[in-house]
Amino acid sequence: MLELKNLVFEVPVKEGSKETKRIIDDLTLTIPDDTFTVITGPNGGGKSTLAKLIMGIEKSTSGQIILDGVDITELSITERAQQGIGYGFQQPARFKGMKVKKLLEIAAGKKLPMLSCNESLSKVGLCSADWLTREVDKNLSGGEVKRIEIATMLARDPKLAIYDEPEAGIDLWSFDRLTETFRSIHDAGGGRSIIIISHQERIIRLADSIVLLENGKITTTGTPDEIMPQLGLSRKMAMGCQLTEPTRLHITEIPTTC
Repeated sequence: MLELKNLVFEVPVKEGSKETKRIIDDLTLTIPDDTFTVITGPNGGGKSTLAKLIMGIEKSTSGQIILDGVDITELSITERAQQGIGYGFQQPARFKGMKVKKLLEIAAGKKLPMLSCNESLSKVGLCSADWLTREVDKNLSGGEVKRIEIATMLARDPKLAIYDEPEAGIDLWSFDRLTETFRSIHDAGGGRSIIIISHQERIIRLADSIVLLENGKITTTGTPDEIMPQLGLSRKMAMGCQLTEPTRLHITEIPTTC
């Protein structure tokens, strides 16, 4: 279980200034095990910052972050990863000279058989025969790097997986597979929890709990049935439409509800 207690994150208004601005404002939230939580809200509301605070990429000004009863507020990124937290960046890094298979093995912390590599890659719409020997470098598109990063998260299988806008840069066919993957991870249970930062309706529909974050504060939380009407969405098509044929169009180019 993840507990955020009175979390505050402040930054200087400008370099060298003693005046600060609160990006996360006295935020308290509990995320139980075996839950799928989507954090959504207006741009600039603090969603990505909150995810980075949980992972340790940013350090909170005050407050506590507790995982399974252990205070991890002062732990490093590496130590938090060792505690079972995984993080998918909104803009993934590239690694010149590193092949996809090696990156998957680093994420998993062990050598991986071809079958395991294929399973992780296929869940994000990539064929292992085409991708295992590719380098994760500047020659890949943003969407391709994003899918590879999500595959590394699947290979690692963290207890708490945090994804910052996983739909960004992914084509609609791969996105359809991705939502199925998130659903299957959640359905498998085993104490694993998923936190996704997203504005995407089909991801929001999958959640057990939706958290609305605005100006660094939680304005409301609830189930999709409770929250989606507030977002101007309907849950009458709970799982959206299923694709039967691939498409080359980007996810932002096509409405994703039937």
